[in-house]
Amino acid sequence: MARSASTSDTVIIKKYANRRLYNTETSSYITLEHLAAMTRDGRDFKVLDARTDEDITHAVLTQIIMDEETRGQTLLPVSFLRQLIALYGDSMQSMVPQYLEASMEAFRRNQAQFRTAMEGAFSGGPFAEITKRNMAMFEAAAGAFKPETAGDKSAAPPAGGAEDIAALKAQLAALQNKIDKMGS
Repeated sequence: MARSASTSDTVIIKKYANRRLYNTETSSYITLEHLAAMTRDGRDFKVLDARTDEDITHAVLTQIIMDEETRGQTLLPVSFLRQLIALYGDSMQSMVPQYLEASMEAFRRNQAQFRTAMEGAFSGGPFAEITKRNMAMFEAAAGAFKPETAGDKSAAPPAGGAEDIAALKAQLAALQNKIDKMGS
């Protein structure tokens, strides 16, 4: 959620005593998975206790993380969790949220810059087609580690994978021959 949304862009979610979540924007009941998807899509939302109007967004986001971790989608190493717990009650506790937020923002910026650099670095020249194929295979491999969502067609392996690999091997062999000739 790198973008900052005004309160008019913030979706209000009501949480009822029976643990049901109600999206006031769509007038429908949703699940924690829906909230996780909204988060990944960069949608800003606020979860309010339906009875007291207390903002419980923090607790609900923490619950989403716990559910993801329980399902085997571990992102937080045990050593990190131990260090985080140890910081509660520490005199530096008040600085930790800002530090973590700044670190995650820097990570996102670096990730975007890396992706842009990789796309632009080989946009021309003899390696352009190989780079495009490698990036497609890299993204497919990275996609294999993402949880599948309903209707997600990107999780299917690309057609003609064997032919693509054979073509890449042939191109690499041709390039190696050119390099060998240049060195002679």
